[in-house]
This record gives sequence, C-alpha cells and structure tokens, in this order.
Amino acid sequence: MLHPLPLVPIYRRYLWGGRRFETELRRTLPPGEDFAESWELVDRDGDQSVVAAGALAGRSLADLRAAHGRDVLGRHAGLERFPLLFKFLDARHDLSVQVHPDDSRAARLVPPDRGKTEAWYVIAATAGSRIYAGLRAGVDGAGLTAGLAHGRLADVLHAFEPRPGDCIFIPAGTVHAIGAGLLVAEIQQSSDVTYRLHDWNRTGPDGKPRALHLEAGLEAVTRFGPVTPVTPTSGADPAVRRLVECPYFIFEEVRTRQAWTAGGDDTAHAVIVLDGAVGFAPAWGLPPLGRGQTALLPAEIGPQTLTPLAGQPAHLLHVALPHEMPGPAAAGEPRHPA
Repeated sequence: MLHPLPLVPIYRRYLWGGRRFETELRRTLPPGEDFAESWELVDRDGDQSVVAAGALAGRSLADLRAAHGRDVLGRHAGLERFPLLFKFLDARHDLSVQVHPDDSRAARLVPPDRGKTEAWYVIAATAGSRIYAGLRAGVDGAGLTAGLAHGRLADVLHAFEPRPGDCIFIPAGTVHAIGAGLLVAEIQQSSDVTYRLHDWNRTGPDGKPRALHLEAGLEAVTRFGPVTPVTPTSGADPAVRRLVECPYFIFEEVRTRQAWTAGGDDTAHAVIVLDGAVGFAPAWGLPPLGRGQTALLPAEIGPQTLTPLAGQPAHLLHVALPHEMPGPAAAGEPRHPA
C-alpha cells in the first residue's frame, strides 16, 4: 500500500530568515523577507509532513505511521514517532547562540522530550560568513559564564568561515550558532528544546529583547573545546561520502551520474535533492524528485533505485536510521521556554 513519499515543506518565519529558498532551492514563496526554516521531514504532534504526490497524497506522516507503523519504520516500529527532523535554514542574519540538552536532561522536562544532536551541511555561503561551534580551547563553564556576563563572546566562542560542502556535527550540549549568509541543511533528533544564551542584543518583532535561558542553558553545556568540519569517509560505493554516523542518524552525501539505490535494510530512509533531479521506478507513477525536494522511503517498499534525469549528475543527501536507536525519554521537571 505504501510508495516513496515526496513531502510538502513547512515554512517557519523568524526575524533572521530571508528568501534563498526561492533563489537557491527554486521555491515559490509568498511576500516577505523572513523565511527562516523549511521543515522537510517532521513527525511531531503539532507539525506533520504531508505526502505531496502519489496514491497517498494528502496523508500525514503520523497518519501513515499509525495505520502502517511496521511498514513505515520497519525494525524501528516501536518508536513513538519518526525520530528525526530534516530542515533547510536560510540565515540572512545571525541566529542566536544556543545549546540543546542531551537525552538525560530533556527526559526530565514536562512534557519529556528527546535531546537534540544535529548536523549541518553547508549548501551556500557568502564571503565572510561564520559558524560558531563549540568553545575556544581552554574555555570551561566558568569562562563561558564570564564571557556572557561581560559581553566577551568573541573571546570564548570558537568560530570559522565555512565552505559549501562542509559538514559540522553538533552533539547535544555544544554551544553553537549559524552566522549570517549561510544556507544550511540540518538533520537533527526530533526535539523542541532550545536554550538561547545570547541574541546579539537585538529585539524581537514586539520591540523587546528576546528571552534568554541562561540558567538552564549553562547547565546543559556538557561539551567544551572547538568544533571543526567533519572529515568524510568513503566506503565501497564511490558515489557516497559518509558525513556523520552517531547513535541517532547516519548522514551521507551522494554525487552520482548513475542509478543509485537506497533502502532495503528494514528501516525508513530519506533522500534530499540538492542539485539535479532523480526519477523513481516508473511503476510508482510519481513525478521526479527535483532540487530542494525531500522524499521518505518507507521500510516496507524495500530498496529503491533513483535515476538521475537526462544523464545529468545528481547531488543528494541521504539520511538513515542506525540499526539500534536510543529508547524514549521519561517524565520529569517543568520545561523551560524554547
């Protein structure tokens, strides 16, 4: 009953967003200069990906999971929801300096949530753009607290100028921020817990400074030292570079002129097109997946061959679930605002 599931994006508009989903991803956007995030794959109570095409068009991921959980998630059918969220971010302005709690801290919130480990893939970067990831060598918790208190973030945050194609792995507990001028693809645990440590002294739409969460945020910082782009690894398939493998996700970059196969290991996979277009098997009757589009491959449909169109190369991101996934969180203390 299932087929490859092209998904409808969900836009989030924040003061730091822009319009590069239109220029870089070939989207049609309504008026406005604040399109900050495009959620491509999400399964949370208030936010649901919807199938864009095929016999299941209009069905939500939660609906399909409830009706066909084993077929969608395969060996991970016991999870309460699809455990990952994939999005694009357009940073016209700097994002706030943030930290996300790990699983044990997020489990103590009410309602409980998962921690948030994530990874970024840099799609485009203007000259001088910066990523802030981790702390400078030798800076500890006390040094971070002092830097925030005395307006000396530049003295404590590790920063660098990224290049398109860089991947940055941000485990939960790492201080981080995406700088202005970056277009980024992000894979993360499906979590809604963010602590804002600094917001560059700007105001929100209401003219007031946005809330900071210093006590909870500083307590959630568990990783120190600088974070730099990952070194991808290669395997048997020369088209694939493995960017990140962690307990929560496997994140890969694929560049191919030939038909390429994903799935077939009794779990769901996601494929995102960064450039070019790929076609599914003709029997599915689905339109090609083009630039900036995402599809979920349910476990039940087995391995799927994706064929670049017109002999042109395809540039993809591929997300898979590890063989074993961490268990659900437990209930706990009141949640701090995100």
